[in-house]
Amino acid sequence: MRVEVISSVNEARADRFTHRTAIVIDVLRATSTIVAALQAGSSGIYTVETVLDARALQRPADLLAGERFCRKIPGFDLGNSPDEFTPEMVQDRRIILTTTNGTRGLHKAVRADHVLAGSLLNLSACTQAALDLRRDIVLLCSGSHDEFALEDGLCAGAFVAKLQAGSPDGLEMDDFAAAMLGFYRNSTGQLYETLASGATGRRLLKLGMARDIKRCSQLDSSDIVARMQGGMLTRG
Repeated sequence: MRVEVISSVNEARADRFTHRTAIVIDVLRATSTIVAALQAGSSGIYTVETVLDARALQRPADLLAGERFCRKIPGFDLGNSPDEFTPEMVQDRRIILTTTNGTRGLHKAVRADHVLAGSLLNLSACTQAALDLRRDIVLLCSGSHDEFALEDGLCAGAFVAKLQAGSPDGLEMDDFAAAMLGFYRNSTGQLYETLASGATGRRLLKLGMARDIKRCSQLDSSDIVARMQGGMLTRG
């Protein structure tokens, strides 16, 4: 099995996903929020790129969720903080989600045979699901404003470590995957501190959202596999 890591949405070309399983990563916060929403009982999450697309897709009882520049979009039901997605709010309801980077990443990956939403929260469950699909794997770091984001690279390295441990026949990796593996190993035990030190983490801290960073750094706190099926992310 081979694994590659793409550093940001801006570097994602369609041919890099063909005949592969894609794991899209946006630790702060889209894929963490997707996992939290499914854990809380949402029936599924449609990801769209624009606010207009979200409003056009909404049906009665659907919830609109999303952010721009880390802030909740005016008029939407929910923002992009995992703690907002409680069972009382989302149980059995469909969510239409648009974010600055993560939802773009999920759309970039549609050429893959399988698309999973990965985060630190569901690291082990998502890794096992990817291994079970028996395809080469591409990890897409959504990044921030078309640039590499520290927290996504850290999570990609964690996935590479798990994939390596779960591949009895060995794991081939590209150079960037090897670099992120080393980054993760050097950051073990300091996940919150590493997330908080990146550009996105610093921005969230400035906005008083340290709790979101804490939540998103909780390794393997969920067994949810968020898988794209028919254009919607559901519990795989």
